[in-house]
Amino acid sequence: MIQIKNLHKSYNDLAVLNNVNLEINKGEFVSIIGPSGCGKTTLLKILAGLIEKTEGSVVIDDNPQSEKAKKKRMSIIFQNPNLLPWRNCFENVGLAQEIIKGKSNPKEIRQLLRLVNLENFEHFYPNELSGGMQQRISIARALSTSPSILLMDEPFNALDELTREHMNLELLKIWKNNNFLSNIIFVTHSIEEAVFLSDKVVILSKNPGKVKDIIEIDLPKIRGIDIKNTEKFQRIVRCIRKKIK
Repeated sequence: MIQIKNLHKSYNDLAVLNNVNLEINKGEFVSIIGPSGCGKTTLLKILAGLIEKTEGSVVIDDNPQSEKAKKKRMSIIFQNPNLLPWRNCFENVGLAQEIIKGKSNPKEIRQLLRLVNLENFEHFYPNELSGGMQQRISIARALSTSPSILLMDEPFNALDELTREHMNLELLKIWKNNNFLSNIIFVTHSIEEAVFLSDKVVILSKNPGKVKDIIEIDLPKIRGIDIKNTEKFQRIVRCIRKKIK
């Protein structure tokens, strides 16, 4: 579904990504991991069309990236929820629909609030919500346009461990229950989070980043937190940690 070929990105002659080649199949949850500064976020922004590549190509369903905006819907979630403080939860979720379609669909917004377990908070404002609740609103907003591809840039990085685990479970539930989602591409610094969530983990080398290895995650599709205690899970984590170091 997504083919990245010979991708390069430089800023003022400083290479950030170097000859990145990667194929992501339809239906895969893929995590990207690697040392700080290896270009993970840059790669995500190129996929989203937020910044231009220097060389190479990105092809989605055999359509050049320049055409993908017309034929494919894509949403991106950043580290910070970036909610508008003067809008309540309901209004923040509906923002993307207003921008793209000219108006929001109240029924769909309420369905999304139920999906992220915030149906009783639609009239609350961002400053009245916890960090985890704010991020769930940003996820609902991203899903409001029924994207085929969801890009996530360390969305749970600022959360405490318990909230982060809860959000990981919520994300897997959302992934399972939304047929319009073909792919999730998830950037994280946490090896355990990458293994827990993903079908495969892409390891980038240190700057300039390129694909160092791709690890297929041979774990059951339906996962609970207890899977982290298994030897198989820990073995995969150790393998990835060794390859990164």
